[in-house]
Parts: sequence; structure tokens; C-alpha cells
Amino acid sequence: MKRHHRLVALALAVFSAAAGAQPAAYPNKPIRLVIGFAPAGAADFVARSMSDAFAKALGQPVVVDNKPGNGSSIAAEIVAKSPPDGYTLLIASPSSISVNPALNPKLAYTPADLLPVTKMTTSPLVLAVNPATGIRSLPELIAAAKKNPDKLNYSSSGNGSAPHLGAALFMQLTDAQMTHVPYRGGALAIQSVIAGDTQVTFGTPPSVLPQASGGRLRALAVSTRERSPLVPDLPGMKEAGLPDYNLEFWYGMFVPAGTPPAIVKKIYEATVAAMQQASIKAALAREGTEVSLSPSPEQFASYLVEDGKFWVQLVKNAKVKVE
Repeated sequence: MKRHHRLVALALAVFSAAAGAQPAAYPNKPIRLVIGFAPAGAADFVARSMSDAFAKALGQPVVVDNKPGNGSSIAAEIVAKSPPDGYTLLIASPSSISVNPALNPKLAYTPADLLPVTKMTTSPLVLAVNPATGIRSLPELIAAAKKNPDKLNYSSSGNGSAPHLGAALFMQLTDAQMTHVPYRGGALAIQSVIAGDTQVTFGTPPSVLPQASGGRLRALAVSTRERSPLVPDLPGMKEAGLPDYNLEFWYGMFVPAGTPPAIVKKIYEATVAAMQQASIKAALAREGTEVSLSPSPEQFASYLVEDGKFWVQLVKNAKVKVE
């Protein structure tokens, strides 16, 4: 009888230990949200606008971690090499998903190392100049860039970034020549134009619009063909004088490849819940950014296939190189 009791006790102990070894429900600790650009830029604004609501939806703190550099590839590599457990996430733009791999095949990650969760926002770029240039319109900018090739410097948030490619497309369509000066983030790029170290930028709306409203920059147009309801006071490229120009960019949520579907689903649902809040939509809209969510992770993955073709073709046509 005693032997029977001992066996029962042993079985219960084994069962209890096994039960205790089961992984805790996700998430059960703080989550790291990595972005590839410096503070005060557009990606940082999106991340910090939604992080509190995102944390509330997940039930855990969310820490925004800026890892600028190499056209946002440093951040993408960090996340791509992180454990696929849902605790290290990436907010990325076309730069790190499509452009940088096309520019630099020696990167330490590939797009396949990152799993798409959902698109989050879309917005145009804003073409702006230092007011001291005296340039007041798109035709005047084209004329100045053609009259003195490479004299005008344009800033960007890094090689292969949307602002870099926005200027590259501009030069491709106009035969104008300007000199590229990359920085480690959108805020630094904008400050360089304000200071006069550079004269032109295709900046993100959150970086450009406050400076333009304060008179420190002169905004000339948005990068979409038609006027954008997000920036109604500025002409689109067709109205401004360059009808073949059309460019907008997005930010999206990604996780390391191999992340379990159940965790991807939770991250997707929490992202959607956060981004759909009226206060967040309003805050982003004031900065010229529109909430744009994917119906599912699978649909976002399909979207990226076609979107990637556009960016890679632009890199090829504009002869953009790693600098």
C-alpha cells in the first residue's frame, strides 16, 4: 500500500513539474519595439504615438528602441536575428524591406528573415527648401539644379531611405543634378536644411510640416501626383509642374521569421486595436500621416511582393548606389 502511495505521489510530482514547465501565455514580459531611425523623425513619431495603446492592448509595457544607421538596416538586422518569440518587433519602411537588400546584397539579413504583420501608415513626402535659396516653386528648383549641377545639396534620412529615393526619382525625371548628403535620421536631415548645410529635402511630413509652418523651411509640393488630403495646402506634383512624378511610402510592423502564428495573430490584433483609436488617427493626420492597416498578415505579405517591385525598379532606374 505504501508503495502505491509513493507511486501516486511521484506521478503527481512529475505532472506538476511538467505543468510548471509549460511556456507562459504570450506576452508575459515587456516588449521591445525597434525602429531604424533617430528620435523626432516620422518612424519615431508613429512608434511613440501608438506605443501606449499597443502596450495596453497586449497587457505589457512596450519600450521604443531607436537604432538608426545604415539606412535603417541596423534595426532590421537586430530584429531579424532576435529570437522569434514576439518580444522584439520592428517598425520598418520600404528602405529596410525592399530597398536596402536591392542596394546591398552583402547585408547580414534578407527580407525573408522578417515576417510581415501589418501595414500601419501611408503618407507622401514633402519637397522643401531652405528659404534663403530664394526658390519658391518646383520649376524654380528644377531650373536652379540644372543651371548649377551638383551645387544644391539634398539631405535624407540615410542611403536608400524614402527621402533619398524621392530625390533620386526627381533627378531622373528632370535631368537635374543635386548632391546627396545622408544623415542618421529624418530630424537631423531637416535640421541640416534649416541650418543651410543642405538646401533641399524630400522629407517626411512629421519632420517637415512643423518647420514649414514656422517659416524655417519652404514647402513646395507633396510627392504624390495629386494633392493629398493629409496636406491640403500643398500642390501635388502634377499641379506643381511634374506630372510623371508619384511617390508615397509606408510604415509596417514586422517580427522575426519563425514567430509562431498565434503570437503573430496577437501582435496583429494589438497593432490594429491601437492604430484604430481616434486619438492616434488624429495625431498622425495632423502630421500628414494616414493610418492604413492590412486586412491580415497574409495580405500584407502579398502587398509587399508588388510594392517591392516598385522600389527595386526605382533603385535600378535612378542608378542609386551604396555610398
